[in-house]
Amino acid sequence: MFYNKLVWLRHHRKAALLIGGAGAALLGLAVGYKYLRKPEKLVRVGVVSQLLVHPLKSGKALSVALAECLRTGLKFGELQDRHWMVVTEDGHMVTGRQEPRLVLMTLTCEGGQICLNGPNMEELKFPKKNPQNRVIDCRVFGADIQGRDCGDAASSWITRYFKAEKTYRLVHFEPHMKARKPEPLFPKDEVAYPDFAPVMILSEASVKDLSSKLDKPVTVERFRPNIIISDCEPFDEDSWEEIQIGSVRLKRVMACGRCLFTTVDPETGVISRKEPLDTLKIYRLCDPSEKHLYKSSPLFGQLLTVNKTGILQVGDEVFKIVR
Repeated sequence: MFYNKLVWLRHHRKAALLIGGAGAALLGLAVGYKYLRKPEKLVRVGVVSQLLVHPLKSGKALSVALAECLRTGLKFGELQDRHWMVVTEDGHMVTGRQEPRLVLMTLTCEGGQICLNGPNMEELKFPKKNPQNRVIDCRVFGADIQGRDCGDAASSWITRYFKAEKTYRLVHFEPHMKARKPEPLFPKDEVAYPDFAPVMILSEASVKDLSSKLDKPVTVERFRPNIIISDCEPFDEDSWEEIQIGSVRLKRVMACGRCLFTTVDPETGVISRKEPLDTLKIYRLCDPSEKHLYKSSPLFGQLLTVNKTGILQVGDEVFKIVR
């Protein structure tokens, strides 16, 4: 009996030592992580002066005082950024590059009804939810994505608005649909119909700097950002790797390479195919080491991924996260 007790004590003592050792190791790792992790510092770099939501891809922006910042971009009420899109009958996206007057079209939502408006057009209203309508397989920059067709009335309205010989349709990306991964540099992000990123930022100072080099000044709306920042120097936003606005945290992934769409005047819907793109190409080209990313596109604004969701408001201070 004494022998059995001795064996039992030895066995449990060994187990206790093993458990205690494992616990100490875990505690050591936790303490080590705490002290090895670089402390964060928030440095104020600006203020949110505008928030722009573009419910319709290439459509007119809605300026809002407050918006939700979700993983897939900004949301205001029932409207989420770039969740509606004009397509051809075979599902290919249509943007302001092909139809410049798209920038004058407004898509809003009132009491569960989508409202379409445009110059010299009567307002069209139709239900936001149309579960009986077919789902269309669409293409955005060569990637497959679905969209719920918004019906024949919307199709007829848009086709008449553009005075087009071919038929256009309007589609809506619904929450249950599979989002697309827009760019290898955004491996964790999924978006609906934006070109690349969930969020784009741009500073007022950068736009002012560009305007000083042009015969006719331009406004931020021409560049279609989501968050416009004031109280900073031109192109400061290029160096903000991580920022915090309220509880929202955003991480820079790449600059926004600019194309012909910047030559569409958001006030008239006229495309010049010249400015401000030509001027941007003089002084905003990428470093030669980044040509594989941007090629010959000038850089203006920054594309960000959403690390932490939350609410954004005009007047919020913007902080750079420094480690």
